[in-house]
Amino acid sequence: MISQEENELLCRTGPGTPMGDLFRRFWLPVALSRELPKPDCPPIRLRILSEDLIAFRDTDGRVGLLARYCPHRGASLFFGRNEEGGLRCVYHGWKFDVTGACVDMPNEPSECNFKHKIRQTAYLTREAGGVIWAYLGPQATMPELPRLESRLRAQAIPALQLSPKRRG
Repeated sequence: MISQEENELLCRTGPGTPMGDLFRRFWLPVALSRELPKPDCPPIRLRILSEDLIAFRDTDGRVGLLARYCPHRGASLFFGRNEEGGLRCVYHGWKFDVTGACVDMPNEPSECNFKHKIRQTAYLTREAGGVIWAYLGPQATMPELPRLESRLRAQAIPALQLSPKRRG
């Protein structure tokens, strides 16, 4: 039997914990691609490694994974509008793209560059095999996306269906 301290060490996965830091060094499956079926569809809520996150598909089809709460007033970005290349906070209208950059701030004058100083926590995502994968660790240690058999098989099947050869 393990002690309470050992149990805490092994079970806590939040940012800054030993196990959290370890798991953040791998690509993790966070959602199915079909949960974000088309560009500008409603966002989804996720909780992974003790972090509350929001996933959305922007106008260009890219998947963004942002911290759940807006850095301005703490409103949940889940209730934001997914529009024109970003997720707009419902509270004050700040809009964030898939990289976490603030791309619009309607409550500031257009000549103000304050929006360039604001960033939302964002994580890298990739889609493969019908799954959205996220990397939550440091860029310097980012591995390649895992080459799992199910992912490779899912990539090969659509290629076969695109060009069927018919005889007769």
